[in-house]
Amino acid sequence: MSENGTSSSSSSEVVPHSNWTKTQLKGTHDAASLAAKINANPNLWGRPGFLTEEEANTYQRFKDIIDLRGGDFRTTVFSFGNEEGEVYALCRWLRARKFVFDDVMMMVEEATKCEAEAKNANFYPDPASALGCEEAIYNAQYPQVYSGFAKNGSPVFISKVGILKIDAVECITTVGNIVKYHWYVQMHDFAKRLQQHKKENPDFNKFECVVILDCANLTMGQLNSRTLAIVKEQSAIDSLCFPETLNKMIIINSPRFFTATWNIIKGWLDPRTASKVEVLSNRKVWEKSLLEYVDADQLPSDYGGTGPFTNDTMEKEGFTGSLKRMHTEVLYIRSSGSVTFDVYPDEELNVTVYTRSTTGAKFTVSDALHKSGTTWACDVTVQHGVNDPLKLPSHVTLTKTNIKGPVSVKLKAESMGSRFAASSSNYLIVFSVY
Repeated sequence: MSENGTSSSSSSEVVPHSNWTKTQLKGTHDAASLAAKINANPNLWGRPGFLTEEEANTYQRFKDIIDLRGGDFRTTVFSFGNEEGEVYALCRWLRARKFVFDDVMMMVEEATKCEAEAKNANFYPDPASALGCEEAIYNAQYPQVYSGFAKNGSPVFISKVGILKIDAVECITTVGNIVKYHWYVQMHDFAKRLQQHKKENPDFNKFECVVILDCANLTMGQLNSRTLAIVKEQSAIDSLCFPETLNKMIIINSPRFFTATWNIIKGWLDPRTASKVEVLSNRKVWEKSLLEYVDADQLPSDYGGTGPFTNDTMEKEGFTGSLKRMHTEVLYIRSSGSVTFDVYPDEELNVTVYTRSTTGAKFTVSDALHKSGTTWACDVTVQHGVNDPLKLPSHVTLTKTNIKGPVSVKLKAESMGSRFAASSSNYLIVFSVY
């Protein structure tokens, strides 16, 4: 294993085998009792100890091929490293294709090709390099966080899609870079959490995730083609390269119009994955449901538990160095625009602007209350070079030295284009407080 927690097996390395016998794979059930148990609890289907004779034979055939081929084929199957255990890793892939051997083989082949470029880059171990901006800035526009563990041991992942700011996201990164970041999350962050939990709880074997998708404040305007492009890219990777890693998804605070969008997204998912999704709107209902899967001390306080607030967890994990707090805001500038920000005693402020506007604007940062008459930046140009959606946006740090509080700061922007322009340009202002 590499230090970052991802698998570094080569074809000459041997992955420890569980060497489950066919009897162990099948369990002590006859055909009738096995069918009855799976009918009562569908989640048992395809899991070790609950395989049919035919499924156990397919498992052994798959295992033999993995042992024979080794190399990239093997490391694709062992997505999260050897800690998962051979029988559990193999059964994930087999369940994803209903134990149809040829379909499973094709899936692993396709997944190996899909991850080849990311694998050559070690799955982008530095999130800031993957995104093209600091992880905390991205998470401020699209809040996502792992927070606690479910009752079955699976990490709990919370995505606040309802407050995703797509205009801000496009000011700081590209869909391609978000895909790179997704590889980082899966192969460095998620994998490390699974491996650490396995180390602390040796009986843990469900390398899966419980997802809370929060649609609070979601509007129809947010569910546009730009937003769905991100969701589609991430879903494609997860469905192909990380099969059967979704234990449960609970979509909460869903507005009425979300049903049509969910029907679109569901079409991108494997039917078994889609069947694990539950859509709930009423808070009393979804709080009760969440607590059925997650103990109160593992569930964030803002979701009905007693655990740390999600924002506190994001700041704790995402803020690097001496960063204390951050405020981001999109300026939509046709001719001019401004925003003010307060810096408190014993704080220092740094101001950065991100954009992909080829029109450009000039930015000035000064004392909003004119008490000191200080101007920290004057007519600094922020302009993107080429209108290319595949190229990372541009960013400029406006202040050469940090602004010391207490002070009220005013940022003013003047467009470099015509004041009669048909549309505005977008600029993400990042106030970083140290």
